Amino acid sequence: MPDSATPRQPVWREALNRLRARTAPRPLPARGPAGNTEAQQGRQNMTREHAPPERSSSAEAGDLRLLALDAEDLAVVSCNLQDAVVRPADLAFLPRQRRFALLASRFDWVAAEAGRMERCRAGLHFDHVVKVSSTGIRRDDREAVLNLLSVAFEEGEAPAGTVVLTFSGGAGIRLEVECVDAQLRDVGPRWAARHKPGHAIDDAPSAG
Repeated sequence: MPDSATPRQPVWREALNRLRARTAPRPLPARGPAGNTEAQQGRQNMTREHAPPERSSSAEAGDLRLLALDAEDLAVVSCNLQDAVVRPADLAFLPRQRRFALLASRFDWVAAEAGRMERCRAGLHFDHVVKVSSTGIRRDDREAVLNLLSVAFEEGEAPAGTVVLTFSGGAGIRLEVECVDAQLRDVGPRWAARHKPGHAIDDAPSAG
């Protein structure tokens, strides 16, 4: 039994080791211009901290690029996207391409451990998606923002299963997929954040 006085190693550190070995070798498909996304710590707390600056600032250590082909890979993606924020307008399902994609304002947890509080624009997409369902998300509310808590895979008849994106406030998205095939990439810009999000990377998400 481990000594209770010994600090538990943060999940992101374990994820970072896998991250370095699983960096995506191929780029994401070209995307249109990124929309302006603001973060949410509650609707009344939308501040300029989470809105990208008018002029992009360059990333200091290279952009994050990940490829996920199984549940373990997807856990690494989830760690890097915890407390990212997304607007419903930045969610898209393309049935003919069997692709689901989103744009998010990602908090950089690894940079935070190095003393830099930063967010950046990131794109995530899943291929081989056969069905998408959601709850608690109003696509007609242009002021809504979604705080992403986790991305997980529920295995069905292998290699098929369901990818579950869980947001605060009870919102969620379920993707029925033929297999796990996801790519995450920072697409810029990067800007300073005033505060660290309320959910620590190695803590279970709190309700509400």
